[in-house]
Amino acid sequence: MIKPFYFFVGYRYMRAQRRNHFISFISLTSVLGVALGVSVLITVLSVMNGFNREIRAQMLLGTPHITIGKFSGPLLDWQPLKKTLMTNPELLGAAPFTLGQGMLSNGGSGKVQGVLIKGVDPGEINEVYPLETRMKEGNLQALKAHTYNMLVGKTLANNMGLNLGDKISVIVSDASVTPAGMMPRIRRFTIAGIFEIGDLYDGSQAFIHLEDADKLFKMNGAISGVQLKLKDELEAPKISQSLYEALNHEYWISNWTQDFGSFFKALQIQKTVMLFILLLIIAVAAFNLVSSLVMMVTDKRSDIAILRALGATRRCVMGIFMAQGSMVGIMGTLSGVFLGLYMALHITGWTASLQRIFNIELVSKEVYLVNFLPSEVHILDVVGVMMVTLLMSFIATLYPAWRAASIQPAEALRYE
Repeated sequence: MIKPFYFFVGYRYMRAQRRNHFISFISLTSVLGVALGVSVLITVLSVMNGFNREIRAQMLLGTPHITIGKFSGPLLDWQPLKKTLMTNPELLGAAPFTLGQGMLSNGGSGKVQGVLIKGVDPGEINEVYPLETRMKEGNLQALKAHTYNMLVGKTLANNMGLNLGDKISVIVSDASVTPAGMMPRIRRFTIAGIFEIGDLYDGSQAFIHLEDADKLFKMNGAISGVQLKLKDELEAPKISQSLYEALNHEYWISNWTQDFGSFFKALQIQKTVMLFILLLIIAVAAFNLVSSLVMMVTDKRSDIAILRALGATRRCVMGIFMAQGSMVGIMGTLSGVFLGLYMALHITGWTASLQRIFNIELVSKEVYLVNFLPSEVHILDVVGVMMVTLLMSFIATLYPAWRAASIQPAEALRYE
């Protein structure tokens, strides 16, 4: 047990005001090294947490948390299923959908592009994801049954030269038999709105009314499935399993973690690797702490010998230098935590100011899905960094403290 006396003597040795200011300087650099490592580690982890949050939010703008369908094919009698699902307290909303693939052809520009066509109910889709608030032109209510109106993404509209009111041909693979032979089915739609959800969706998705999708894909009153929104999207795997059991294994259930799970696993691996790399900075500071304590022991040989001669035990001497090293670690860790938290909480504003002042793009939206540097502090990350740093600092004190305790008083005082 390290007693207050040990800290008192260790603090006096750390300051080393009487004889060797160089050792005091080395102690200061040890504190600064630990503080720098801790602050950089907390800042980088917070930025990676921020990217994880923002990328997940961007992905979920156009993706339901959970999707349910039937193994045997399209859902025909889906209203009772929706009612059953909504009894789950973890659900915020549910909406039916019909999904199919098609080819859009703009006769005016001659451009053709394949898209995913999703049939939705405009009165219910906002319960799953905020399509209405993402409309840049037109409005969601323009999707009315039997009007064959369509909503397209901003990127898709720009690529194909589409504007509100334009006519576009939709070609689906389900062929029709005509006197001329097998012909793909073609339906004319009117562009009634342009949305901007995110780069992942704006160039590849189009929305039409659920009943129009029923006719376009010949669903005969059935739907592809039901989309769900949860209170906590991170609980999607657990809730998916519970719903699968509750529905007697009659329905297939997928969630967003299955669609994007590999991407977020890669982010987590990257965060872990970055953690170990940045811990090397703290390890270097701990090595510097070992050097400073060894120099201190060499400088204080006579003092240690006098303490031993006055009755101080080896344990007492060892405790003094362990206390000194621990104080360096504690001071460096606390300084680094405060500096790291300050940097993590302000780095978003700093990078935004740099981008605005110098008119540069530090974070590209095309690459990172956001055009700013996000940051999110996780208390467990901060506590983990503190504990690891204090542990490394404590381990760094063991060898110098053992060396100090091994000094023989008679040998040390022989030439004094």
